[in-house]
Amino acid sequence: MTSPAPDTTASPTAHGTASATPDKTASATPDKTASRAGARRQTVMTVAAAILLGAACVAWSTIPELHTGGATFLLLLAIVCVTGGALRLALSWIPLPEDTYLLAMPMRAWLRFLMFIRVPPWEEGAAIAIVWLEVLHPSRPGHTAFLGAALIAYLITVHLAESGASPATLRPQAPMLATGACLLALGAGAGMLPATTPGAGSALLRVVAAVAVIAAAGLVLPYVTTRPRR
Repeated sequence: MTSPAPDTTASPTAHGTASATPDKTASATPDKTASRAGARRQTVMTVAAAILLGAACVAWSTIPELHTGGATFLLLLAIVCVTGGALRLALSWIPLPEDTYLLAMPMRAWLRFLMFIRVPPWEEGAAIAIVWLEVLHPSRPGHTAFLGAALIAYLITVHLAESGASPATLRPQAPMLATGACLLALGAGAGMLPATTPGAGSALLRVVAAVAVIAAAGLVLPYVTTRPRR
């Protein structure tokens, strides 16, 4: 008797699975590469935006130039802080090893420099110096309001660059940002009005300011009370 010939025909399911697995692996690799490249490009753009906003705030706060010793010191302090923050953001991708004993002296000096620029609160110091420099100028509400908006944008952009998050993460904070922008515009508008003696005009300004504060509290308090605790 002759034994039946073995069935060499593989099932379609086996062939489909075997051929589909390499295709899925091959397609997953370019997707990961593209996502990493997109995240890296977004980080670079955010860091560049933070640096440009810091430089713009410093330049805006010095217009017109003040020829006093205090203003010169504040200007130098703002430039140093913005430069330090820019270096920290630009070099934040470089890792710091835990053990540097066996490294060469130039490499250890470089690592100490990286450690130094990551410690001070550069952006906070720059904001204080810029605001103080603006205070030394005569009253100019529109100029000050624009500087305030630019400073807020600078600090938010620095936070995004440090955390690597996208601007979409600020969506839950949109009510508070909108409230701050409205209050900033209201303050600038009130500062542009001429001084009024006690009467109907000044009473109206007080009512408008009170309504603005109540509206701001109504927008902010729900977010604060419902914010999840960490």
